[in-house]
Amino acid sequence: MGRRSMLERWWRAAVVTVVPLAILAVPAVAGLDTVQHRLLAIFAFAVLGWVLEPFPIYATSIVVIAAQLMLISDEVPRWWAPLDGTTLSHVDILAGFSDPVIILFLGGFFLAAAATKHQLDRNLARLILRPFGTRTPMVVLALMAITAVFSMFMSNTATAAMMLAVAAPVIASLEPGDRARRALVLAIPIGANVGGIGTPIGTPPNALAINYVGPGNRVGVEPITFAEWMLFAVPFVIVMLAVAWAILGWRFRSGTRHVAMTIDSTWDGSPRAIIVYATFAATVLLWLTSSWHGVPAAVIAILPIAVLLVTGVMTALDLRNLNWEVLWLVAGGVILGNAMFDTGLSAALVALVPFESMSGWVVVATVGVLALVMSTVISNTATAALLLPLVAALGASSPALQSIGGALPALIMTTFACSLAMALPVSTPPNSLAYSTGKVTTRDMVRTGLPIGVLGLAATAVLVTFLA
Repeated sequence: MGRRSMLERWWRAAVVTVVPLAILAVPAVAGLDTVQHRLLAIFAFAVLGWVLEPFPIYATSIVVIAAQLMLISDEVPRWWAPLDGTTLSHVDILAGFSDPVIILFLGGFFLAAAATKHQLDRNLARLILRPFGTRTPMVVLALMAITAVFSMFMSNTATAAMMLAVAAPVIASLEPGDRARRALVLAIPIGANVGGIGTPIGTPPNALAINYVGPGNRVGVEPITFAEWMLFAVPFVIVMLAVAWAILGWRFRSGTRHVAMTIDSTWDGSPRAIIVYATFAATVLLWLTSSWHGVPAAVIAILPIAVLLVTGVMTALDLRNLNWEVLWLVAGGVILGNAMFDTGLSAALVALVPFESMSGWVVVATVGVLALVMSTVISNTATAALLLPLVAALGASSPALQSIGGALPALIMTTFACSLAMALPVSTPPNSLAYSTGKVTTRDMVRTGLPIGVLGLAATAVLVTFLA
């Protein structure tokens, strides 16, 4: 690390540390009790830590949890000043590590890791690619669609990395100046970003949203099941993929008529591979039919974990290679959001903004634009973790939102906007991977990602009118 980058990191760390301490040092803002005042300092630390990133964002999440245990839980050390307000149970805070959202994500990680280990993903990609032929626009569509499908059940980052590797020989076979190269590369991060919207486990912002719209939510929203989420999200994904395909075709029109798309892989017929195929299919089927049999999605997610571990499909080494840092990040967001809601801090912060003077749809549009802008420059998971508790509190208290269906339209708008932000290489890990190939520029991403994001917000606004 160079001297300049080290100084910059230390400067960011100083800001992240000093601002929360300054909040703690001054008297509580009028209307805030001691618990809310301390939680406000923790919230400020989370905002600055997730935005400035002086240390990994999952580390920020862990510090946020530790700070809640030490400052506002029922086990606050006796030497600390007495608390007034609603303290949180340390058991409830720590339970966030096993929140149903975390278990749901963990089940998805196990399925994705097992599928990759036995090349189920590559074989499905080869199978799905075949009907699209070799015409250049159709290959672009195929890459985008397949990436989107995989991103519904796998990590967006892992999916993008795999598909970029699959497409690498095709891209390399084209002339360096061929505009089709850029279209093929950009199709993959776009497919990953948009496709993740399709299921509750597709991307961390969706998992955080389920905390507010799923079973047992705190905001009085009619619970949405796994299948019900897909019922409105998958059509949205299809529409946005069509829009993105049209934009790519218009921006990067190429004279190349045909490209050769081949994937070197064969179906694994071993007993363990068959267990993976059967477990994957059974789990997805159970998720889709949870409204019929009544078993929650998080409970279903335990089944593939048990099966894959007992049968030896997943080993201790596979376990160590899972994306635990993502689970810690999501856990931090869930625990912070619950604390803000349970202590009344989110409602207090929302009360500071004159939302009562706005119509419900203006509020929905405002939170959507804010989420899109924030997610363009910082992690979409961090954006969702910061905004969703505030939006949930707003939906529960705002007469304007109550008149259009309560919190649900604003929560869906915020969640979808987080995934639609893809205008810069830093916006999402799939964008960063595509940029690292050297085949696309920042300008290429802005020219495609910005219109997709804006049109996506408009499409989401239409969608939430039907959900209201």
